[in-house]
Amino acid sequence: MPVRIYDIAKRLGLPNKEVIAHAKKLGIANAKVPSSSIDKITAEYLIKELGGGSNGAESPTPDLSDAKPEADNEQAKEEQEKVAKAEPDAEETAVPAVEKQPPTEEPAIKVIHAPEEEKEEVIEESLSEEQKESENEGNEPELEQPALEDSTETATDIGESNEENDTAETPSAESKPEEAIEVTEQQNTEIEAPPETKDETKPGLGAKVGFIKLPTRSGPSKQTRQADRKKEREQKRKAKQKERETAGSQQQGNARGHGHAGSSQAGGNISSQSTANKPKPKFVQKYKIPDEGEVVTLKPPIIIRELAIQIKRKPFQLIADLMELNVFATVNQAIDEPVAKQVCAKHGFRFEVEKREKGAGVTKVEEKVKLDHSDKDEDLIIRPPVVTIMGHVDHGKTTLLDVIRKSDVTSGEAGGITQHIGAYTIHFPHPERPEEIQQITFLDTPGHAAFSAMRARGANVTDIVILVVAADDGVMPQTLEALNHAKAAKVPIIVAVNKCDHPSANPMKARQQLQDRGLMCEEWGGETIFADVSAITKQGVDSLLEMVLLQAEVLELKANPNRTATGNIIESGMDQGGPTATVLVRKGTLKVGDSMICGPFWGRVKALINEEGKRLKVADPSVAVKVLGLNGVPEAGLEFNVVKSEKQARKLAEERAENARVRSADRRKAVTLENLFNTLKEGASKTLKVVVKADTQGSCEAIVDALNEINSDKVDLDVIHNGVGSVTDSDIMLASASQAVVIGFHTKLDTGVTDAAKREGVQIKLYSIIYELIDEMREAMAGLLDPITKEEITGKAEVRKVFDLSKGGAVAGCYVVDGKLVRGRTRVYRQDKLLFEGLMQSLRRFQDEVSELRTGMECGLRIDGFTGYKEGDIIETHILEKVAQKL
Repeated sequence: MPVRIYDIAKRLGLPNKEVIAHAKKLGIANAKVPSSSIDKITAEYLIKELGGGSNGAESPTPDLSDAKPEADNEQAKEEQEKVAKAEPDAEETAVPAVEKQPPTEEPAIKVIHAPEEEKEEVIEESLSEEQKESENEGNEPELEQPALEDSTETATDIGESNEENDTAETPSAESKPEEAIEVTEQQNTEIEAPPETKDETKPGLGAKVGFIKLPTRSGPSKQTRQADRKKEREQKRKAKQKERETAGSQQQGNARGHGHAGSSQAGGNISSQSTANKPKPKFVQKYKIPDEGEVVTLKPPIIIRELAIQIKRKPFQLIADLMELNVFATVNQAIDEPVAKQVCAKHGFRFEVEKREKGAGVTKVEEKVKLDHSDKDEDLIIRPPVVTIMGHVDHGKTTLLDVIRKSDVTSGEAGGITQHIGAYTIHFPHPERPEEIQQITFLDTPGHAAFSAMRARGANVTDIVILVVAADDGVMPQTLEALNHAKAAKVPIIVAVNKCDHPSANPMKARQQLQDRGLMCEEWGGETIFADVSAITKQGVDSLLEMVLLQAEVLELKANPNRTATGNIIESGMDQGGPTATVLVRKGTLKVGDSMICGPFWGRVKALINEEGKRLKVADPSVAVKVLGLNGVPEAGLEFNVVKSEKQARKLAEERAENARVRSADRRKAVTLENLFNTLKEGASKTLKVVVKADTQGSCEAIVDALNEINSDKVDLDVIHNGVGSVTDSDIMLASASQAVVIGFHTKLDTGVTDAAKREGVQIKLYSIIYELIDEMREAMAGLLDPITKEEITGKAEVRKVFDLSKGGAVAGCYVVDGKLVRGRTRVYRQDKLLFEGLMQSLRRFQDEVSELRTGMECGLRIDGFTGYKEGDIIETHILEKVAQKL
């Protein structure tokens, strides 16, 4: 039975601290506090060392192995109650009895004393050996515990019977049983067994009746046992790991809790092992990854929400797909690459993890792709001219072009009117060098909307404009419209007076009307080339082509063919084979296999087809061809560029598409009369451009004359086009290209004009009173002028006292003598001379920060950058105002 320290101290009548201190000196490690427990043998040894074991030698101590209990359990309980009642008296007389009682008998056990140095080692080795054995054997100490209890009960019964016999002979025998304990000392684990005595007298309570033989070190060494235990743990770990693999568990963990004693710990380990070995749902691969399909790439970690955005599915759909694969996750959780591949395979995609390329860890400035660059003069060669034919409806534009091309284009058109943009190339001998064949590219436009759309996007694709005017009809509204478009584009104009073979033809009438519009023929001293032609009789066609070549030679049209191609889209559409685009190459050479980009679309040139339906391998500058291979239908007028690789083209196209989406949310502001000044570019001339449409010709001329009479040296007003009738889409496109404002007087809008104006950012102003129109034009012109800055003095204050600050600087104590002292721009005067000019840093009245003070009030102020105040200085505040100029 374990014995507590405070029981020993109580029986010996010593303080607990003294017993603990003595136990520590003897090397008893468990004796730390009074409630600490030590085993019975150690307790006997401790009591003997403390001087409480001499009394135990008086009573005979038979061998414990031969001792048998003489009373049953009930008798033993009665004897223990008697001993418990006698304990208080025994505690008082225990120590004196031990001192006075002389030894009467020889001890029954012969003790062989070990040297003093070896006593502590023997006991410590015994204790440590007993603890180690209990740890190694696990549950074995529970089997030995009943034996210890039986021996303890036997000793107690024998002690009780001896107590009855010794009480009559010696009064000191009533002392505590534990005080008569002797410790069997051993040396080299050799103990002489006490001789058996058949004395009828029974040993007293607490008398030594035997000993417990401690195990020896005859077994394996400590290192061998540790190695065996380690090997056993390793075998168990491997067996459990094998079980997990068999069960299909994906998680692996180290085995825990091996070698710990106690049934509760063992039970806990068994339950935790059973939980860890519980099989989990295994990831199932159901879908086959397609060999072809759109590739989806993501950087790790692969989040379900981001993956759903990439494959354009709802997140809950992906969660349902994952549940079919025995994978359970939320939209914000990450999944492994194999799982992502299975999910993408179900929806027809291929998944790849976007890995960092070699050297990606180094921060590098991404090089911007230059789509166009200037060419050196030595690389430039002469290129063919690009000619656009424009004019009024049914004035013979397409018929003239048919004669020039020597092919019947009109026969294939619906109703004899051109329905699409055509681009055609012809070869014609040079007028001065007949042996030299020159090339000319013609563009035939349906009306002028496409021409305006190209110019609005900054693409002047044409070099020369042929204005077709019928000799019998003269100048018509669309003729003037075409003329205004050509002037706005600043393109040379050649006038072709057609239908000269008509009986009522009057070529001079056309010259006279165009002279009023600013086009004077060369015969009359002007600079405009006029040619009288007839598309029916082919009269003057060769002369017209010669004039085109001479004009092109004057313009010195050149391009570099040895570079990547750049040009513009003339027309586009969708055929059975996919998107098509008619392009005009302006620079470089376009080849089959080139990677090109056009707006948000990109592709690889699969075929080049000319106007005759023949396939070409290359297209030189100023050549128009149809291109196959784009992934979309681009708008007319967009610029195309050839890049190095298809990957680069796709990247640029995606960036442009993203920018287009951003711009769609924030469209450019319309050019209005109110914000016209803000829309003007820096350095641009201040000119108000307008397009005038009226209900009658008289009203239109009156409005134009009234606008021209607004004279100003600072701002110009330019009427780029005027006409009679409703406002049309053509007017909107012209105004958009020229950044002009459309003015309507007593007129209406055609269907779809409002939407077109919103789309192109053009303002339409409708008036019914001419005076209101003129006044608003004056205000708009004045709004183009820079505002005038005026200065206004708000108040003055006199410095009465200067206060120096401990942190540096100074505060001027002032008195407002005039006006209002306003926090802002400040000047400091001393004897009517300007001393400093700057901003007021602080203005306070008492402890409050204020923005202004009236006359007669005192204040303290500080000026940023100035500290040299003197009494008598005048501080002046002023503000700057911007005032609009007037014409």
